[in-house]
Amino acid sequence: TEQRVCFQLKTISTCYLKNICESFLKVEMAHILDETVPAEDLRKFEQKYHEELQHGNVSNTSKFEYSWCLVRSRYPADIRKGVILLEDLFQNREETNKRDHLYYLAVGNTKLKEYATALKYIRALLQVEPGNRQAQELEVIASKRLEKDGMVGMAVAGGAAVAFGGLVGLGMLAAGRNRVKK
Repeated sequence: TEQRVCFQLKTISTCYLKNICESFLKVEMAHILDETVPAEDLRKFEQKYHEELQHGNVSNTSKFEYSWCLVRSRYPADIRKGVILLEDLFQNREETNKRDHLYYLAVGNTKLKEYATALKYIRALLQVEPGNRQAQELEVIASKRLEKDGMVGMAVAGGAAVAFGGLVGLGMLAAGRNRVKK
């Protein structure tokens, strides 16, 4: 009986810790998506990137640091620029940082509400690192947002169809009244 109680306590503790960890990851991922880069960091890495660009040789590190800041911006134009730089790094550079490139490409596209593209990058990352908890949580968030946006889109399209149908009906009613008057 004592062993059974100990086993149950371990199971409860393990489940409790697992729930705490999962909750923390969800909060952490939401924080990452809502996080914005401090202006001084953006200026610092932007300056470093442009100095190297003027000298004709931008290091992968500078390009990544600048794109990392841009993806964390609050402005969609900055995020898009960061995504473009990350895509270039991912496609044309060494293999060592592909994981980081994929991850921030997924974050950037999620922030841009391009969920299908974000999911493509997340799933590529999960092919390489199936146990990556951040990528798994980001996949859940992007999937839910894609589904939500799809439902909102269908509701808007449905509302537009009803409105159009109402206008057609009113037009037919008006045309019918004009015929009766003649």
